[in-house]
Amino acid sequence: MSTPREISFDIDGLHFAAQQWGDESGKPVLALHGWLDNSASFARLAPKLHGLNLVALDMAGHGQSCHRPGTAPYNIWEDVAEVLAIADALNWPRFSLLGHSRGAIVAAMVGSAFAERIERLALIEGLFPEPIASSDAPRQLAKSIIETRQLAKKPLRLFADIDAAVSARTKGMFPLSEQAARALTERGVRQLEGGYQWSTDQRLLAPSSFKLTKGQIHAFISTISSPTRVILADQGMPKLFPGFAEAARGYPNLELCELAGGHHLHMEDQVDEVAARVNEFFR
Repeated sequence: MSTPREISFDIDGLHFAAQQWGDESGKPVLALHGWLDNSASFARLAPKLHGLNLVALDMAGHGQSCHRPGTAPYNIWEDVAEVLAIADALNWPRFSLLGHSRGAIVAAMVGSAFAERIERLALIEGLFPEPIASSDAPRQLAKSIIETRQLAKKPLRLFADIDAAVSARTKGMFPLSEQAARALTERGVRQLEGGYQWSTDQRLLAPSSFKLTKGQIHAFISTISSPTRVILADQGMPKLFPGFAEAARGYPNLELCELAGGHHLHMEDQVDEVAARVNEFFR
């Protein structure tokens, strides 16, 4: 099914939007998108996946989901708790996760901390959060608080039309085709008098209040017990972070697939190859 169903969840006072593809009798899979993206990240891939009940979430602060209240930044462990709460709302005692980038990092943390809930993990272009030295924790906290306050006061950019917003979205940290940028933009804006603004919470641009050390990251990744396939693009994370693929290969509990393409290869011309690898894995 190429046209998804819109569904939503109200979790502890927060409203989450999501898109659902496939048959509700299929294998339950929750899809988690990357930083500053939204559930449209899976709009090209999802119709090519078979036998799944795929629910792609707009994670907190993204797409059409709510912004977290207060002045706190978006720390990834809060996403872990929200993922589990949404799985509970779906009545999924066990399920699989399909994650991209930041969503893959969150998925890996869920898979490690709550192994009894997770059948399989398919991780696209994401695995390790950026580490920090223990001695840098005070500086990290201060930077997070200062930048979060600054961003909360910063006026949002107003685009005259959707095309202007799409053009801006093609030029992010990871360049996107016009087609991929348009999919993310159409779900990631709100219309106002005079134009469009991003619906994404700009506090997502602030650093986390705390980051994991290398030892803590190793503890999470090394204890993943569910079958896990990591799909990396040669022009994606391994190019941005030299040594990324080698580090992933160091974990015998992970299966690594390396493909040609960029960071959003699941939204671009490589989507069929990504779909084949995901279908094979979930089959």
